[in-house]
Amino acid sequence: MRGSYFGETPDPKRSPMTSVSTMSSFSDLRVPADLVEVLAARGITTPTPIQAATLPDSLAGRDVLGRGRTGSGKTYAFLLPLVARLSASGRRPAPTRPRALILAPTRELVGQINEALRPLATAAGLTSLTVFGGVGQNPQVNGLRRGVDVLVACPGRLEDLIGQGHCSLADIEVTVLDEADHMADLGFLPGVRRLLERTPRDGQRLLFSATLDNAIDVLVKRFLSKPVVHEADSVQAPVSLMDHHVLHLAREHRVAVVADLASAPGRTVVFTRTKHGAKALTRQLNKMGVPSVDLHGNLSQNARTRNLEAFQSGKATALVATDIAARGIHVDDVALVVHADPPTEHKAYLHRSGRTARAGNAGTVVTLMTDDQARDVRSMTRAAGIKPTLTRLSGATHPVLAELAPGERVHVPGGLVVEGPAEPTRGGGRSRPRRSGGGKSGGQSGQSGQSGQARQGGGRSRQGGQAQGQGGQSSRPAGAGSSRRRGGRGRGAGAPSASGSHSAATFSSGR
Repeated sequence: MRGSYFGETPDPKRSPMTSVSTMSSFSDLRVPADLVEVLAARGITTPTPIQAATLPDSLAGRDVLGRGRTGSGKTYAFLLPLVARLSASGRRPAPTRPRALILAPTRELVGQINEALRPLATAAGLTSLTVFGGVGQNPQVNGLRRGVDVLVACPGRLEDLIGQGHCSLADIEVTVLDEADHMADLGFLPGVRRLLERTPRDGQRLLFSATLDNAIDVLVKRFLSKPVVHEADSVQAPVSLMDHHVLHLAREHRVAVVADLASAPGRTVVFTRTKHGAKALTRQLNKMGVPSVDLHGNLSQNARTRNLEAFQSGKATALVATDIAARGIHVDDVALVVHADPPTEHKAYLHRSGRTARAGNAGTVVTLMTDDQARDVRSMTRAAGIKPTLTRLSGATHPVLAELAPGERVHVPGGLVVEGPAEPTRGGGRSRPRRSGGGKSGGQSGQSGQSGQARQGGGRSRQGGQAQGQGGQSSRPAGAGSSRRRGGRGRGAGAPSASGSHSAATFSSGR
């Protein structure tokens, strides 16, 4: 019966534990053989709990409400039944009328979903198209006119295209909402409701989210018909493989501590509360010799794609992001997550922290806390259901930093300089490459709603060192400060400076 799903007792015949214990492979779950082969070619042979729990119902055509933490495998949990259904029906898409719709909150997540979809769609003879803002719409319009099976979209741009008569949802057979709770947090639900109202009522609907709460209950009541509910883990579970730490420190030491942690081997994701804070901290980290890129809503699509690619390739060892960008980051080997600004509520903490301990790997989560943030951080961790280890620091030389991020600290003079668009200089002089964190890059994607050709990061630093850390890099013992810049103008990570103090005060307070 349709209605609220909160507090329901799971059907023992469909509980996640039953599915996991009796279904040991995708073939056992009745996933079509051609799709099983695609997964096997990518080393994916064993279903995750959320996949084992939901696939029997979604493949049978039922509406499904699934909750699994970040990194739990939700993407394949909805892509497999979607592709299987479209392949079985055998219809061809009409111009401007896609057959399936996947809605996601961010451009990065749209791109990630489409990357996972593409080999499955190719095996089934299906086509896909991505639609999101920040790029020109003409390639997206042309793609819709040619006809497309699966449309992966952000709500805002899709509504714009529908309003202009470039797209109709009248032929949608399957609708997927991914990261529904994040769409609620971003205020996208009114647009999502309008889009769902345009899809046929007898179509299948799959809703997946990291949390299931009252913010999305209205969607369930209105648009899902007798949904089968599956929860693969506890709502508060932050993954047992994560180690949680809180570092209590003075405000002026935050930048130095972040720089020390991020200069250790491995990838680090650092979260700030604001776009301005992400940009400022990225600039500061690069000055201190930590190759870093930022990710936030003020960047153009080309810049976002370029920065994320630099991080994924290892040219940048630190990614500084805002909450709004957190859901689009999918890199399996992130060893450390640093909350430079503590999140305001526990759901954001769990989503941010989910960037590490992915794909069965362990990970460390560090939250920086000043005196005035202590009460809020205690409340937040309590609501998240975690008991972090608390350490009081007097600066960036505390030995706990080497324990949290072990290994020799490596610094690249000048950090990472990416090859952005040329910046004209006065008097006709040579233009300079744009430093990561310096704002928007020009140009728009010329591809069908996709992110366009990413610019190559990893340009040379001013001292001639490679951004990858080849040549000109310096090694310092764990816990040591950053190497000095030429001319004596830079300061070590552990030394207070005017610029360091300014950034420490602004990367969390910029609005």
